[in-house]
Order: sequence, then C-alpha cells, then structure tokens
Amino acid sequence: MDISVVVPLFNEEESLPELAAWIKKVMEENNFSYEIMMIDDGSRDDSWKVVRQLQKENPLIKGIKFRRNYGKSAALFCGFEAVQGDVVITMDADLQDSPDEIPELYRMIKEDGFDLVSGWKKKRHDPVLTKNLPSKLYNWTVRRMTGIKLHDMNCGLKAYKKNVIKSIEVYGEMHRYIPVLAKWAGYKNIGEKVVIHQERKYGVTKFGLERFVRGPLDLLSVTFISRFVKRPMHFFGILGALIFIVGFIAAGYLGVQKLILLNQGIRGHLVTESPYFYIALTSMIIGAQFFMGGFLGELVSRSSSERNNYQIEEKSY
Repeated sequence: MDISVVVPLFNEEESLPELAAWIKKVMEENNFSYEIMMIDDGSRDDSWKVVRQLQKENPLIKGIKFRRNYGKSAALFCGFEAVQGDVVITMDADLQDSPDEIPELYRMIKEDGFDLVSGWKKKRHDPVLTKNLPSKLYNWTVRRMTGIKLHDMNCGLKAYKKNVIKSIEVYGEMHRYIPVLAKWAGYKNIGEKVVIHQERKYGVTKFGLERFVRGPLDLLSVTFISRFVKRPMHFFGILGALIFIVGFIAAGYLGVQKLILLNQGIRGHLVTESPYFYIALTSMIIGAQFFMGGFLGELVSRSSSERNNYQIEEKSY
C-alpha cells in the first residue's frame, strides 16, 4: 500500500464528508493505493455516525472510536499502530490542511529520502495574538532547545516513513514534538514543506489557552525523556552528587574553621549558629534525594509502561 492517511477528529461531523471526498479525489488522480484511518477521539456530536456512513461509500475508510476524549496524541498513537502504508500522512479533520499537498509529501519521502516531512503554514489564517505570535515564540524555543530547524513544529500535516511511526511512542501531549521523538529514535533526515493553510470552514478550534502552559512543560518532558529515559541515573545521579559535594565541602569548611579557632584558644560561635551550616545540610539532603531518585528511576525504567492503554469503544476496519 502506498499511503495511509491518519485523521484524528473531535466533533468534526460537518467537515468529514468533504475531507473524505477530497482525499479520495487526490488519491485517484495520482493512482495511489491508500487507506484513510479516522480516529474519533470521544466526539460528542455525530462524527462516528458520519464515519460509518462514509465507510459504506468508500471501503478504504477505516475507523477507531474512543469511549471518551483522550487527546490528539492518543488518537495518533492508535492510528499509527493500525495503519500499513509505506508512507503515513497525518492531517487534521477541520479542512485547514489541504489533501492537495499529499502527492508532493509522498514524493519527498519516496524520492528525496526524507524520514519525516513537516508542513510549514507560512501564511496562517489564525488570530495574530492568540495563535500566530505564540506559535512563532514556541517554534523558536523548540528550535533552540532541540536543534531541529523546523518553522512549524506543531503543524498537523506531516508525512512519515512507516518505520518512523512504528518506532516512536506518542503519548500525553507529545504530538507537538513528534519530530523530536523521531530524531532521538535515530531518524535525523527531517525535511520541511511550505503548505497551504486554509481558514476553518466549520465549527471552532478545539485548542484553548491551556496549550500555552502545556506546550513548554511538554517540551521539557520530551527533552528529558529523549535524553535520559534509558539512563536516569546519568541525570539525577550526577546532579545529586554535585549538590551533595557542594554541601559537604561547605560543611567541612565550617568544621575546619571551628577547629582552627579552638586550636587558637578562641571559643567563637557554635557551628549551628551559622546560616551556612543549614544551607550545607540542606544541600547534602537534597543531593542524597536526587541520587536516590536516579537509582529508583533506573529500576522504573526497566519495567514496562502501560501509559498507552485506551478504552476503545469500536473498531471498524
């Protein structure tokens, strides 16, 4: 199979028929063999009924329905597990991503040899203050922290080699950082393509102001996990040892200073009367806790995780 299109959706009943018809038109014009995987992330409207109706009209449409809303990362994870196309393309269900971009994205993966190609909505049809400016700041920060030179890390329109999506684990809110996850999995040939960004035709955006808080926290999380998930002791152990050593040296200095004064017959103040004693003691305690945290992290990292278990109400494929 040439292409699998993964479409996460939440309350998008109005846009689905148009999107499905558009994708089908592009695929048939280019003679691609394909499948469309629609993942209903606990929609409260009739989105799933629409998906089932579309399946009757086009058997290449497949679907997964969650019992409740888990988020875009969960939908992508389940979609990635199910699809079988040589090239996997993700796009949002709101018609702001254009299926006309699919042929060129496919060519860049198959002919140019990219592992992943991310869309760049260079000209956006979004509110400047609530979306455009925060997006620019966010992408600049991610570029500086990860070294991945993408202008639009969070663009929903992306293309992947099948090996890439089968090698990474998307959970929580990590869909924003799939290129980072891919890079740390060893897939470093990451490209970018300017894509058309269309105005929303139906409904309203599903992302609120909370993304401004979640985004930076997720970036710190994915950076830490990518580098230290297999060796947490390298982070916690080194940091803990450094803090402990600083505290130990400070405590030793106070002790030696007290002994020198006593040797000279000067009584001086008690060591416990110095604020530096408590700073030193706190440093040693915190250092020991970090060290133990690293040790426990090593034990936890060796056990299997069940964070990507989701309640699926129905599968149709």
